[in-house]
This record gives sequence, C-alpha cells and structure tokens, in this order.
Amino acid sequence: MEIGQRLPEILGKDQDGNEIRLSDFAGKKLVLYAYPKDSTPGCTNEACNLRDNYQRFLAEGYAVVGVSIQSAQSHKKFIEKYQLPFPLIADTELTLVNALGIYGEKKMCGRVSMGVYRTTFVTDEQGVVQRIFGPKEVKVKEHAEQIL
Repeated sequence: MEIGQRLPEILGKDQDGNEIRLSDFAGKKLVLYAYPKDSTPGCTNEACNLRDNYQRFLAEGYAVVGVSIQSAQSHKKFIEKYQLPFPLIADTELTLVNALGIYGEKKMCGRVSMGVYRTTFVTDEQGVVQRIFGPKEVKVKEHAEQIL
C-alpha cells in the first residue's frame, strides 16, 4: 500500500464479528493503525494515546480503527481492559495485513519471527491513503499528535 492508493473495501471483522468496510467511513478521514499484539507495552501505549485523543479525532472528522492478527476474543479483552472506544479488526487470516504489505519477518534481540509491522495509514474522505507512518516513525506515546 502506498500514498495515493485506496484502502481495500473489505477491511475485516471486528471484535464483535461485524464486517468493517471502507465505505462505512465515507465522508470521514480514517486512521487505520496496525499493531503487533494486544496488551503488550508498546501496543497498549499506542492504543491508550489514541483513546485519550479520540474526541479530538472525531472533532476533526476522523474515524479510528485498529488491526492486528489476534483473535476477536483477545481484542475484546484489550478493549474492555483499556476502555478503547474504537473497533479492532481481528485479522487472524492475515488478509488485510498482507494486502497492506505490513506482515513479514521481524528481528528482535537476535531472534527472527513473523509479525505485523507497526504502521498507520491515514486516508482522506474517499479512503485514499494520504500519509503512512512506518514502524520507525510511530511514537507510541504521542502518536495522536503525530497524526493530528
């Protein structure tokens, strides 16, 4: 996925099994943030930073949606524990993360594993990507400021 491209129409199913489509956000800008894993320190900081600034996002015409490859059940616990006001897509089949090009080999502490690259896509009201924050750019404790 690159700047100027449109996000896929079907984004996936959220924590409650509801299908999330790009057209659900017609007329709104969308912040689609992908993160590696529920309830880990960096991912929790990022989600809570977006939560704490959620009213600002709404006021500026944005919708916020998260995506990772954990189950709907894992997402429900994450949402309940941190009172997250936005949906989280449970991309257990890796459909969306592969379409976005944000899943692959990761190296940490000398170990190699497969996972989601922390990435945020910001679209215009038509779902066209205007900005991409890659893994090295996202500051989890101040990500809302970066976006807004």
